[in-house]
Amino acid sequence: MIFRGSQVAMVVAFFLLLVAVGTVGYAWVEGWGWADSFYMTIITITAVGYHEVHPLTQAGRYWTVLMLVGGLTGLAAWFALITTSMVRMDLRNTYRKRATMKRIRRMKDHVIVCGGGRMGTQVIVELIGAKKDYVVIERDPKAGEALRNVDPEVLIIDDDAAEDRALRRAGIDSAMGLVTCLSADADNLFVCLSARHLNSKLVVIARAEGQSATAKMYQAGADHVVSPNVTGAVWVASLLTRPSVASFLDVASTGVHLSRHIDQATVGGRSRILGQTLEEARIPERTGLVVIAVSKQGDAGKDILFNPKADMQLGAGDDLIVLGDHDQVARLREYVS
Repeated sequence: MIFRGSQVAMVVAFFLLLVAVGTVGYAWVEGWGWADSFYMTIITITAVGYHEVHPLTQAGRYWTVLMLVGGLTGLAAWFALITTSMVRMDLRNTYRKRATMKRIRRMKDHVIVCGGGRMGTQVIVELIGAKKDYVVIERDPKAGEALRNVDPEVLIIDDDAAEDRALRRAGIDSAMGLVTCLSADADNLFVCLSARHLNSKLVVIARAEGQSATAKMYQAGADHVVSPNVTGAVWVASLLTRPSVASFLDVASTGVHLSRHIDQATVGGRSRILGQTLEEARIPERTGLVVIAVSKQGDAGKDILFNPKADMQLGAGDDLIVLGDHDQVARLREYVS
């Protein structure tokens, strides 16, 4: 809110009181009717410069001077209120920006979300659920306010995501991932190029509307490309042809209606299970989880191995994919880190 309610009420009350006193004063001093007295009071305190309703007596002139002083005082108070409120709002915005930059500078391994539209908002909801730090780059004030309704503590960079300065302000040097879900493919493409140039180790996920744009996103440096139209069409077809599988994946990936969801834990470089087999690690006994897949580093990136055998040896950087609740996954991450 720009103005404080109490201050506005005081200024309005002053003007109403001034009008009432002025009207009564003219009626008493000059002996005019209420309509003429009210009209004379209004044109006097607003200093519009019209002629008097009737010729004034000496006492009436003195009363008019008092009304002019009162009107100018009220106008000065109103302008002071506006100026003070604007300065206060500017200082508040400056403080918010400084506090945002201070928090971002302390962040490491966070996610940068470019675009706060419908897809960006859903990404943020998932990141909040995963307790992952994130920064949003969004230059639309209305979209920014909508994001604050989702997360009052959201960190927003009010800038163009395609600009290098915006990515640097968002802490791209220390970020672990970037999601660009702007409305235009050209903007997402440019963000991919800039992000890959500024941080070669960054995991870049881009939104694309069509197949041609998808190929270009990969060429621009995106690690993963999501096409809402294609993904939605495949999902609809799966609901028709493989309803049980689709329902299971929906519940497992989102956690809707169940406390369990699909998640992962990465084997650390000094993990106690490093070099052990899945059987030797005894993960089900210690966490209550069953490893349904293992993602291992291959020559062309990570390969996902489903239904891993008990004699599979675990190495640093392996991702263990499991289905369980948040507490079980937390225990697994602590155990394998």
